[in-house]
Amino acid sequence: MKRMLLLVAAGLTVVALAGAVGLPDLAGAQDPADTQDTVTVSGVGSVDAVPNEAKMSFGAETRAATAKAAVSANADTMRKILNALRQAGGRELATEWVSVYPYTDEAGTVNGYTASNSVSAVSDVGDAPALIDAASEAGANQISGPGLSSSNAEALYRQALGNAIDDARLDAQALARAAGRSLGPITTIVEGGVSGGPEPLYRAEAQAADSATPIVPGEQETSATVSVTFSLG
Repeated sequence: MKRMLLLVAAGLTVVALAGAVGLPDLAGAQDPADTQDTVTVSGVGSVDAVPNEAKMSFGAETRAATAKAAVSANADTMRKILNALRQAGGRELATEWVSVYPYTDEAGTVNGYTASNSVSAVSDVGDAPALIDAASEAGANQISGPGLSSSNAEALYRQALGNAIDDARLDAQALARAAGRSLGPITTIVEGGVSGGPEPLYRAEAQAADSATPIVPGEQETSATVSVTFSLG
């Protein structure tokens, strides 16, 4: 029985035809012409913005001979601090932690108890100095922050995503030109993630804060990364 041999140059595939027994069915095989060339690149985009919100922590630590007395005195101070924060423009007030523990001398003898309480508050950046001063005047002796952020963080991230895709397109165009090809439409986009700039930190004992505590927000960078696949013409 005669056989014909067909050589497919692209894959160097040899196919036996003309009635040979046991040959695979090639009706569903992929046509090499249907395979689309692509190029995949990474893109990075960023947006700079001045944060407009500040989150800070305000706490009080009190000591007394008994745990009950320490907790009671601490509660009185914290009520004053909370009221002062609200009047100074603080919002989203939330308790962070409460603790009571004994303090001892070098011999290990318990000499009394310490009660601590801390609350966080959010304000506009411009109101942060007023919160620091108000809380310290009300009895806060533990202050930390601010953590600075933008209220429109999601919009900034979406803008950074768009910039990342533009960045990826530029790299893909350069690769396509170098290969003597033309860049086609996007076939796949994979989001890489978001990152923000470091948060400036203010930390000091409340007794040292003056009535003109400076808060300088500066600029923060929001960045995004993407992996983009383009078809090639």
